[in-house]
Amino acid sequence: MKKYVLREGNKKYLIDNYTDQKIFDIIKKLEKKKLNKKDKELVKLIKTQLEKDWRKYLVKELNKLEKRN
Repeated sequence: MKKYVLREGNKKYLIDNYTDQKIFDIIKKLEKKKLNKKDKELVKLIKTQLEKDWRKYLVKELNKLEKRN
């Protein structure tokens, strides 16, 4: 059974196993560190994969990439 965890504002993250929780914990630690722009984007992308509606962010980023090329 999936467990919805409200962690930031109204964003819902699907944390239904130990691995998801571990990923979320590492992301929180990384967000507190000084990362370069590329690393920040990667952390943000990985974090979105835990969201209930994770495809929305992927479409947004793919559209940006398509416009640049």
